[in-house]
Amino acid sequence: MALSRPVDQKWWVLAAVGTGSFMAALDGSVVNTILPVIQNSFHSSVAVVEWIITVYLLALSGFLLTFGRLGDLRGHKSVYVWGFGIFVASSALCGASRSIELLIICRGIQAVGGAMLASNALAILTTNFPARQRGRALGLVSMMTYLGLTVGPSLGGWLAQAFSWRAVFYINVPVGALALTLSLACIPKGEPNESGQKFDLVGAALLLAGLVALMLGLNQGAEWGWTSLPILVLLLAAVLILTVFVLAEQRFPAPMLDLSLFRVPLFSASVISAVLNYICVYTITFLMPYYLIQGRGLNPAQAGLLLTAEPIVMAIAAPISGAFSDRIGSRWPGMAGMALMGVGLFLLAGLGSTSALWFAALALAVAGLGTGTFISPNTSALMGSAPKQRQGIASGVQAAARNTGMVLGIGMAGAIFTTHLLQGTPEALFRGIDMGFLAAVGVAILGIVMSAIKEK
Repeated sequence: MALSRPVDQKWWVLAAVGTGSFMAALDGSVVNTILPVIQNSFHSSVAVVEWIITVYLLALSGFLLTFGRLGDLRGHKSVYVWGFGIFVASSALCGASRSIELLIICRGIQAVGGAMLASNALAILTTNFPARQRGRALGLVSMMTYLGLTVGPSLGGWLAQAFSWRAVFYINVPVGALALTLSLACIPKGEPNESGQKFDLVGAALLLAGLVALMLGLNQGAEWGWTSLPILVLLLAAVLILTVFVLAEQRFPAPMLDLSLFRVPLFSASVISAVLNYICVYTITFLMPYYLIQGRGLNPAQAGLLLTAEPIVMAIAAPISGAFSDRIGSRWPGMAGMALMGVGLFLLAGLGSTSALWFAALALAVAGLGTGTFISPNTSALMGSAPKQRQGIASGVQAAARNTGMVLGIGMAGAIFTTHLLQGTPEALFRGIDMGFLAAVGVAILGIVMSAIKEK
């Protein structure tokens, strides 16, 4: 379908990317809620079922920068559309899986498609919107992401109960088909930024191996023991492989990752700020279910309803803050967002065994307001500070920052929480949760500092 006016087409591009972001967020939040159902269906162990999440995280993290770079070389639309096809097809295969092992394999394939989407979505938006509207566009896409996170848990529970856990994966097919149709019809083809250059296969392989080792070590550290031999070997291997990767990239004429991007102060500060923000976000994601279900005795449905306070406020704040940052820049919204996040975390750290649940919802809302205020301006600054021919790799870096923050946040919160639980007292659960939130307050303060040093 042809769109007559370019001024209209960019909003159709936004609709296509926003629908894809909604689908990806919906899938992530839905699958997390049905792991016990899948475990019962296959009569499997918790350790095996957890790989449904772990393999997705590893594959997604490992391929983000690779497909961002491929988008720069081959065209962002091409990689993005193929990503949709892989994601939708693998979602159907996940739903049809007859063994837990096949489901895990299909989730890995699904993550490859997800990496192709995530590493090119922001590049497509940035190249189709002028700088004066970039924050607004990114804010609206963030709103779609948070709506997916909001709808996911309740929708997943309903689908699993009314039909089966397989319906949770099948729901991606119609949503993905709509997004794919919009993408094919509305996203301009565009020209590859560096079509004459060769793809750095050695760099891609080193990066994949290093990131998978790092993410696996950080993800399984609490489960296997941070001082256990497998974790130490994984982390040491990650450091060695990524060091070799950095050295090799400095010598390759068309490197997989252009390290000169990190010499731009605004880009580096935005990446670090994003990691710090996501550490705070996923600290809340990890700790709050323990507080509500184990600490306060809520059932999963009640806890899920209360937890929606955070993404709902995020969805409202993100487009407003993004539009505002188009006028005043990213520094002040970024600082304000991280400050609000710190306040929300401090309020959460004060929750006890008799705290009013409305106060918990209020604290979550404040934290959600902080993230919603922060994320769109920071992403706009990150993407705007990268040159046009590096938009794909910048998009991949942004997505990688989110995954890194997630792993670090869950790892930090999990280590603090489990350490306190070893005390074996009734108060240990609440003390571990409080200390985890207070540690995240310190991270939020660092985020304020990093946002303050931005150039604009």
